[in-house]
Amino acid sequence: MSTVTASRRGNETVEPKLLTIGTVCESLREEFPDISVSKIRYLEDQGLIAPRRTRGGYRLFSEDDVERLVTILRLQRDEFLPLRVIRQELDGPIAAADRSRRRNVGLTGTEVEIDGAELCERASIAPDVLRALEEFGVVVFRTESGERLYRESEVDIAVAAARLARFGIDARHLRTFLTGAGRQASLVEQLVAPGLRSRSPERRKGAFEDLEALAGVAQELSQLLLLRDLRGVVERAS
Repeated sequence: MSTVTASRRGNETVEPKLLTIGTVCESLREEFPDISVSKIRYLEDQGLIAPRRTRGGYRLFSEDDVERLVTILRLQRDEFLPLRVIRQELDGPIAAADRSRRRNVGLTGTEVEIDGAELCERASIAPDVLRALEEFGVVVFRTESGERLYRESEVDIAVAAARLARFGIDARHLRTFLTGAGRQASLVEQLVAPGLRSRSPERRKGAFEDLEALAGVAQELSQLLLLRDLRGVVERAS
């Protein structure tokens, strides 16, 4: 990874070993061809990276900042993890109350809504790709005053779908993922729905904690089962 030597911009001095956002973007393009300045800014907006700023507002990235960014991009590309999960993984051990608060936002918090143009920009997909994902129920939206609005979490879904498309898995093939997710959600719902509907605050809290735990274990089991089947593919081909 190259570094920036000390130089001056106006009355400000750029410290050695700090990279501008443009330099970071170009240095990562070989491994991440779809990387863009806007995507890096989006990750900063989501609180996943925190480059320092000069007095003039320029972003400067240390080596640690770049390493964290690379980790985030690899987790997105290789593990298909949503950003909120990546944030929890990178934060490491934190206070139980804060961890609970973050998870609650993921399941019950009100998400910011964006329009289709912003979703396409953040996910680096074309409008026709978004329409295909909508047609097959992969990306969902609501309509208000004739405009389609999307939760921010739909960006993560669109990004994962776009990566799969590079391997020839297009929107119509994603029904398999939708069916599997729907069945898992239905099973979990049967287990926790009575508690979530309870008038007892303690019981509702316990049911919600069970829901969070079940979601994490179900995701882990799904990944392990997939990896086991894929190892079988490799063995049969050997």
